[in-house]
Amino acid sequence: MEKTIVIYYSNTGSNRFLARKIAEALNCETEEIKPKLKVQPLLVLGTNLGIHQLQANPAEYDRIILCGPIWMGKLISPLKAFIKKYRKSIQKLIFITCCGSSYEVKDQKFGHNRVFQKLKDLLGDKCIQCEALPIPLVLPDDKKEDGNLIMNTRITDDNFKGEIAHRLGEFIAKVAV
Repeated sequence: MEKTIVIYYSNTGSNRFLARKIAEALNCETEEIKPKLKVQPLLVLGTNLGIHQLQANPAEYDRIILCGPIWMGKLISPLKAFIKKYRKSIQKLIFITCCGSSYEVKDQKFGHNRVFQKLKDLLGDKCIQCEALPIPLVLPDDKKEDGNLIMNTRITDDNFKGEIAHRLGEFIAKVAV
């Protein structure tokens, strides 16, 4: 079995929650990306503020599962800084995100597919899979397009059920081989 680590950045906790679920299911380590400065507008704009050195050495892993948010259809600064800093030592990268963009708008301006393409452009064949678990998956059908509710919902044990749990299970089954 490939040696795997889950590396994540989470501002509000939802991606931390996913990262820990994945690491638990795969029985692997996790490590958090810590920006040198945590200035929200600069993180969104993609300004590279740098990240602290990881304790783990990414070169020692066959694959890295990178978990982090997508904001406004952008690969945010901590994730970009991680890729820039460790690009040469990444053997295989799988990206998963808990994001606000639903599957229906994945190809639009703020959709997650734009970020997936950016990752593939940055990493080439090293980026072997990208997956989105949109926040609307935990909302009632009549609230799935409520932007304020989407932005203020956090994934927790209380709402992690139904379709989002099923999709994470499918993701884990794919990467567990």
